[in-house]
Amino acid sequence: MAHNTFNKRRIRVRRQVRKAANGRPRLSVFRSGRHIYAQVIDDGNGRTLAAASSLEKTMRETLKNGGDKGAAEAVGKLIAERATEAGVKQVIFDRGGYIYHGRVKALADAARESGLDF
Repeated sequence: MAHNTFNKRRIRVRRQVRKAANGRPRLSVFRSGRHIYAQVIDDGNGRTLAAASSLEKTMRETLKNGGDKGAAEAVGKLIAERATEAGVKQVIFDRGGYIYHGRVKALADAARESGLDF
């Protein structure tokens, strides 16, 4: 892995998140120019408990653009619903190397409003 600024920040954030997790699953966010993705990951067992993205067929039909704040909010609501179905109420937010702003913040706020606790 190249040690550019983004990757250094991502490694630093992930280390802090794992330290603070206390066994809670991690809500991890990835964003590209065209889409946004979220996963709820159980680091103890190395398993993905729930996943959602703006790339899914139902999302593509309803969203005009997969890479904007509206898409991030929709993905946030969907990941919260799927995590709740999987029996997860409390998570810890992993913003990756991204700054908590814009699409990342919109996803987090929507997930909180839809019942995830972090």
